[in-house]
Amino acid sequence: MKYFNYILIILGAIIAIYSKAGANQNQYVLIGGIVLLMVGVYRISRNIPSKNADEIDEDNTNNKED
Repeated sequence: MKYFNYILIILGAIIAIYSKAGANQNQYVLIGGIVLLMVGVYRISRNIPSKNADEIDEDNTNNKED
């Protein structure tokens, strides 16, 4: 499933570049490519943990001990 996200990003980028390269651009193809690109980036970023989450949890445990 992880590779599916990368395929979405690559496919979206290729479609967006392809539609932008033409003389008479098809706006719907460009929008579709950007949507695929953004969905892939969103799905990958969902799985990356927040850098501040550990600091917040640590602060909460310190406050409970006081």
